[in-house]
Amino acid sequence: MGKADSEFISTAIAVLTVSDSRDASSDSSGDYLREAVIAAGHQVVDSAIVKDDRYRIRAAVSSWIASDDVQVILINGGTGFNNKNSTPEALLPLFDREIEGFGELFRMISYEEIGSATLQSRAVAGMANQTLIFAMPGSTGACQSAWERIIIDQLDARTRPCNFISHVKKP
Repeated sequence: MGKADSEFISTAIAVLTVSDSRDASSDSSGDYLREAVIAAGHQVVDSAIVKDDRYRIRAAVSSWIASDDVQVILINGGTGFNNKNSTPEALLPLFDREIEGFGELFRMISYEEIGSATLQSRAVAGMANQTLIFAMPGSTGACQSAWERIIIDQLDARTRPCNFISHVKKP
């Protein structure tokens, strides 16, 4: 992706880990995302861990969507094909607009790493109340792939031909 001469704009990001087994001491994917966000020049304004329950996920995400302080939400976990995984079901009703290309591109990248098992990934993204939301698998490797190969560039106003910065709410 090309970079134009425009200025970098730091964004306010919340990180949500969806897991029935992780806590603050074992949240390696959430830790990775928080560290990557800060290293890229953005701010982590909130973070949480919730059980894989569509209503708990929806409640946490809804509060951030309604907040004037959160521009982007990064979610890890709950996107697999297992019956207990409910992140997509929690998020899809909240989206004003789905970003179909995120899931498609994530699965293409993931195919290079895990082959046809990527069919079971239900990574999704969308916009709600001018809040950008990315949901990816809970493995640290998947979070790293999503962040480094897709999300980081789309959160950079200098990325051309387009990025999402002009679409998110202003703090």
